[in-house]
Amino acid sequence: MDLKGTGDGVDCCISGAGPAGLMLGLLLARCGVRVTVVEKHVDFLRDFRGDTMQRSGMRLLDEIGLGGAFHAIPQRHMERLSFLLDEGEVNAADFTRLPGRKYKFASLVPQWDFLDLLRVTAEKEPGFELVRPAEVTGLLREGGWVAGLRYRDERGEEHEVRAHLTVACDGRHSAIRDQAGLIPVDAQVDVDCWWFQLPRLDTDPEGAGLLRVKGGEVLGLLDRGDFWQCGFFIGKGRDAAHRTQDVSYLRDRIGEFLPWLTDRVAGIDGWDDVKLLDVRLSRLRRWYRDGFLCLGDAAHAMSPAGGVGVNLALMDAAAAARILAEPLRERRVGRRELRQVQRRRRLPILVTQQMQRVLHKITLEPPAPGEEEKLPLMPRLMRRVPPLQVLPAALIATGVQQEHAPASARRD
Repeated sequence: MDLKGTGDGVDCCISGAGPAGLMLGLLLARCGVRVTVVEKHVDFLRDFRGDTMQRSGMRLLDEIGLGGAFHAIPQRHMERLSFLLDEGEVNAADFTRLPGRKYKFASLVPQWDFLDLLRVTAEKEPGFELVRPAEVTGLLREGGWVAGLRYRDERGEEHEVRAHLTVACDGRHSAIRDQAGLIPVDAQVDVDCWWFQLPRLDTDPEGAGLLRVKGGEVLGLLDRGDFWQCGFFIGKGRDAAHRTQDVSYLRDRIGEFLPWLTDRVAGIDGWDDVKLLDVRLSRLRRWYRDGFLCLGDAAHAMSPAGGVGVNLALMDAAAAARILAEPLRERRVGRRELRQVQRRRRLPILVTQQMQRVLHKITLEPPAPGEEEKLPLMPRLMRRVPPLQVLPAALIATGVQQEHAPASARRD
């Protein structure tokens, strides 16, 4: 397979064509940087990837001229996140209270459609190339610097891509991150999550993300139009033991949590319909080595709490492109520039992970023996003072820092 820009190599090689990898590749290519993205899968069709686009991501798409195309993709708008209680529904985050006129909601859109939009747009740029299916097998090194990567194509043939900068955007289990000697530090997380789908009826709640908290367990529902995307949180490492039981165990638990779902749990035919997400909260102390950088989940694994993972990845990509585009064109990216990327993104990641840890605690901590179950403090405050519902909405929608595309990558 011949690659454009080989010989002296490309300016930037990216491992992984997820949100961070494709957005970074698109932005850099528009800035005149020669980019090769290497992706191991032949397509983007994988279930239960992050499908929630928040205000920060939609603003970035507007800046690069993709807002209209994005909103043409079939999607569902979520205007609030609510706790479901025996006595009714309590809003925990109300996006309709956000300031401004646009994007007073989160968009739920299949990630494969979004990634395909980025791919089609990026491939119009002469300096961009996507190589797939191609499995990255290792890093190239020269004098202590990372000088590119090796990959194996679908015929089993080995290839090299030489690059001034190599970026790991290949997820929380990134092999090349480990080869670069960058080891993530894990925070304690006591839960895993089962993902599955249930039919949604017209008489069901609409336009919301719903959280049913009961006995230290949580059942979450996302309105996807004709179905609910469901997440059931279980104890960390308990998946295998639960799967030794008949799947009726899960059906019964759903009915206990939300009796109005009982008439449709038979749609879960077996455990093959239930996907496990190993919930992790981790981050690298250092995101870079000479000639090498980690972004997205490769730099910081996030919990599904709040649905912010995709947007953080996009913000990472925008910040990196703005800081690195000119140095990449001039082949002068060093530790100073890579350190600048990490410093720019450090606070948003720290704040978001702390928010997720708090959300885990207030929703998943069971009552003490003999103590009556009661609504956690945060939703109690939200119920008493509704304007406070904008605070968690703002943290989810935009976080502490909105990133912007480089000027030369923007389009009307």
